[in-house]
This record gives sequence, structure tokens and C-alpha cells, in this order.
Amino acid sequence: MRRVLLRTALASLALLTGALSADASGRRINPADAAENRINPMSGNLPACDDPAVLGQITSWFNSREAKFWGPLQAVAYDRIKPIGFRPLGDDFIPRRFCSGRMALNDGTLHRVDYSVRENLGLFGLTWNVNWCVSGLDRHRSYAPDCKMARP
Repeated sequence: MRRVLLRTALASLALLTGALSADASGRRINPADAAENRINPMSGNLPACDDPAVLGQITSWFNSREAKFWGPLQAVAYDRIKPIGFRPLGDDFIPRRFCSGRMALNDGTLHRVDYSVRENLGLFGLTWNVNWCVSGLDRHRSYAPDCKMARP
């Protein structure tokens, strides 16, 4: 009980003295908590939405998953790629670039693909990683409803 009261008192004191600043969304954050000021700093330097390495990683994982579990669908092309958010959660979170576009499959259908490029979440935290969802093909409902949870 005393710890809760002490934490509340310290937070109130910090707010009153102006030790915390506000970010773009109006939330109050401590500048020392920004991703760039950590012991292992993050730069926010991420590849663009239409970078061939990003789209290649999505294609590779999608084609591998479909061939292994679901059937003959393969991604063949992308269009209408556009960014929909860069660090929308604030400066104190892992830098992410959110993107959306259309994926053409080998059966002639077009599906919306939503993905995020995330810093330091690749192999051993050394590189970027992509988290993606193809609308209509989220068979385990991991990002339900309709890939909404893959967007900011």
C-alpha cells in the first residue's frame, strides 16, 4: 500500500514540476524513455514500405506458409503500396512503420496486405522485421477482424 502511495506521490510531483513532457498525441512521457535514449538505442531508420527487401520478406513467408499448410496460392506482385503510419504509438515505443497495399496472387485475385516494419525485432535483435496480414487469408484470425490488428 505504501509503495502505491509513494509511486502516486512521485508521479504527481513530477507532473507538477514539469519534469515530464508531452508527445504529439498529448500523452505525457519522460524524454529519457525515448527509444533513441536507451542503453541500446533505436534509430527509427527503417526501410520504406515499397523497399524490395520488405516486400521480398512478405512474399517469402507468405509463399512458404501457403505451400506448407493451405495449398497452391503464391504472391506474385504488389501495387498501391502506401505508408499509413510512422511511430504512431509514440517515441517511447519500438519504432514501427505501418504500410498497406494490394497483393496479387497466382489465382488472379487481389487482396489487401497490411504490414509493419519493426526495428530490432529481427534475428537476435540485430535488424528489422516485418509483421504482416493478408485480408481474407488470415485463417487463424490472428489479426481479426479483417487484419485490423495489423494496422495502427
